[in-house]
Amino acid sequence: MNKAYKMKIAGLDRELPLCPLNENLYIGAFVIFGDPELTTACAQELLKKAPEYDYIITAESKGIPIAHEMARLAGNQKYFLARKKPKLYMTGVFEVTVRSITTEGEQKLYLDTADAEIMKGKRILIVDDVISTGASLSSIEQLVEQTGGEVVGRMCILAEGEAADRKDITYLERLPLFDKDGNPIE
Repeated sequence: MNKAYKMKIAGLDRELPLCPLNENLYIGAFVIFGDPELTTACAQELLKKAPEYDYIITAESKGIPIAHEMARLAGNQKYFLARKKPKLYMTGVFEVTVRSITTEGEQKLYLDTADAEIMKGKRILIVDDVISTGASLSSIEQLVEQTGGEVVGRMCILAEGEAADRKDITYLERLPLFDKDGNPIE
């Protein structure tokens, strides 16, 4: 099936290819990498809705462009990244386990203890490209809690499926799930 879902995101028309999660359920693949026009438009719209915060955090890797652009537009603020693997330059790590629907198997997210020290006692805004099950979001929240930071908001570009019904996230557009024929599931 080579189907796509057409939608308007931050005022821009885009087509999301439909990809199977299993034989009966498809998702619209939203990839912001390589689309600076969309990244900037989404960052501007999210910043309009953002609560007061000190720092942004996102998970590696699809949230990086939006977090980076939001931080740039907000005055070149520092932002933080929950990594998928510890890096040699990290002074130590906090870690949590996550199981995402778009990544096969169990993953871990890591945060540098030097970053954690900066986040301690600060207002932290979690930003991502898409929130679906909330598994990645929950893992980032756990990392922020371990640092002593306070989660003041959870934002994403697209809320997929039931995530759009959550009252604790702010998003730009609702992204439905799709049946095997490419029809939106309401």
